[in-house]
Amino acid sequence: MAAHGRHFLVQTLQGEALDCITRGRKQDVVCGDRVELSLTAQGQGIIEKVLPRSSLFKRADAFRTKPIAANVSQVAIIVAPRPSWSEELLQRCLLAAESQHLPVLIIANKADLPEHRSMLETLSLYEKLGYPVIPLSAKQDIGTLRARLQDRLTLLAGQSGMGKSTLINALFPHADARVEAFSEALDSGRHTTTHSRLYRLDETSAVIDSPGFQEFALAHLSRGDIEAAMPDFKPYLGHCRFRDCRHDAEPGCALRQAVEAGHVARKRLDFFLLLMAENRRN
Repeated sequence: MAAHGRHFLVQTLQGEALDCITRGRKQDVVCGDRVELSLTAQGQGIIEKVLPRSSLFKRADAFRTKPIAANVSQVAIIVAPRPSWSEELLQRCLLAAESQHLPVLIIANKADLPEHRSMLETLSLYEKLGYPVIPLSAKQDIGTLRARLQDRLTLLAGQSGMGKSTLINALFPHADARVEAFSEALDSGRHTTTHSRLYRLDETSAVIDSPGFQEFALAHLSRGDIEAAMPDFKPYLGHCRFRDCRHDAEPGCALRQAVEAGHVARKRLDFFLLLMAENRRN
């Protein structure tokens, strides 16, 4: 249900909450994991084994991999017009989800702000790619989201300041997630969630709230992984003149031709080339 350093909150099948540790220094346990444990004292235990995962949502740079949540069945990415949201970070989150074959919802929060309409226009590209966009105001009405969470383990992810904690408090009134105003001067949100935490809606539905991020590296994904995780690229993969085409400046590139014809957004190809440059540096 949660991790605090070397301590893990585990809920048993009987509903009891236990404070657990792992054997030795191994801490390959994340929120959403199913585990086997041994009881050591009243309310305490040792995690003996992590059961096989159906998914692992993570990010990674050249030096470290950061697992965020396991066994989720969908990812809900929250964005908002204020503080400024990053379309690049949204795309990185989408790739991380697609690489695990996880469906994605895009929650367009703070619908009461005048800049919201412009944000929806930008998000229309992703809606056309098959990602449902759900406009709402977490402070006012989240009814349109509730049905999307039923019978799923949903990971709630997004930049700091997008309203995740406000949304968690609206879904789970007893969660008491800390909410802070964002900085107008810095145009950024403050981290109020420091670790992932699982909240249950009912017996078959739950939400994992994850810490906000300001960067999202994808060093664990290869060029092939990234190509396969971009649904607008798929019709053109394998149709370039050269089998190892990098979609940069090679002649006969089917993907660049699709961009010129307006079938693929140029900013999507620019984003892909940015990731390829990162991979080369790594």
